[in-house]
Amino acid sequence: MAVRAESTVLAGARVVLPSGTVEGGRVIVEGGRIADAVPAGAATLDLSGHWVVPGFVDMHNHGGGGASFTSGSVDEVLKGVRTHREHGTTTLVASAVTGEMDFLAQRAGILSELVEQGDLAGIHFEGPFISPCRKGAHSESLLRDPDPAEVRKLLDAARGTARMVTLATELPGGIDSVRLLVEHGVIAAIGHTDATYEETVEAIDAGATVATHLFNAMPPLGHRAPGPIAALLEDERVTVELINDGTHLHPAALELAFHRAGAGRVAFITDAMDAAGFGDGLYQLGPLAVEVREGVARLVEGGSIAGSTLTLDTAFRRAATVDRLPVEDIVRAVSANPAKLLGLYDRVGSLEPGKDADLVVLDADFSVTGVLRKGEWVVEPHLG
Repeated sequence: MAVRAESTVLAGARVVLPSGTVEGGRVIVEGGRIADAVPAGAATLDLSGHWVVPGFVDMHNHGGGGASFTSGSVDEVLKGVRTHREHGTTTLVASAVTGEMDFLAQRAGILSELVEQGDLAGIHFEGPFISPCRKGAHSESLLRDPDPAEVRKLLDAARGTARMVTLATELPGGIDSVRLLVEHGVIAAIGHTDATYEETVEAIDAGATVATHLFNAMPPLGHRAPGPIAALLEDERVTVELINDGTHLHPAALELAFHRAGAGRVAFITDAMDAAGFGDGLYQLGPLAVEVREGVARLVEGGSIAGSTLTLDTAFRRAATVDRLPVEDIVRAVSANPAKLLGLYDRVGSLEPGKDADLVVLDADFSVTGVLRKGEWVVEPHLG
């Protein structure tokens, strides 16, 4: 059971605000919200030597804790959500991998109920409208062109809870599907694509605003054929997803993305599958068998990387200790930027009065020591 913080002043920590880091700052929690004044009788929690940052927002996540968002029962989905919350992700979009259209529509109906009751922040469809040339860990036999009528079928099944659809926009129907998604207020993401530079520019001009795990499952950057990577990095309208687990990206690729796109256009994601927070072993990702060994997930057949076992606290810690990024930039990538993309920044993504009391307490080594969600401790700080 989560413990409600009630009226509490979190004091003495390095607090990361939109305006910068405040040394010896404080965050006032009253009920489920961040307050701007200390209420009478408020308790004080001394967090000296710690960081307080906004709760993490993961917009691309397939599961965790041994549970799959694509195929698990409601209880299993909630188990996966809890696993990621314990690692600081207080807002989570459930991602579905490629499957039969009727199955995906059925899953959308199940997941939409969890969105409506506040456990999830939305649904992301990664497939089936992707390129067989860049399928990654998706079943090729189930892939299809992005027919706008079929895209609309998934949106209808999600009952207004679909937040993002990943498309190979160069396929027949791709541009029309981007326009359809934009009309319905859903993010059109370019990914698992074999598009040229010019085709990618066309999709961005049509309304695509996200690069699904930039660099992965797309042609590499070339000096004569720059491909989608150059188009996605250079356009100010596009936010690029990055999987910062040390496996999906070389540190130089991550540095290039931050240098070219800037901290305001990067969103760290996990692309996590069942094994996140659970351990090595054999798993299923949709219809495909996956082996996780030493924390790296690969298809049993073919060896392609199959999502990740990442949690966002690990991505944060790696960004701070290995990549040496400024903490303020990391906070934008794990909280503010995805919250803005999802249309949730009025409620989450920063530590400001009136917003949900979603925050993460980190120690000096950037390890999670406390997680607060809507004023309730998911992980209660033990500071002794």
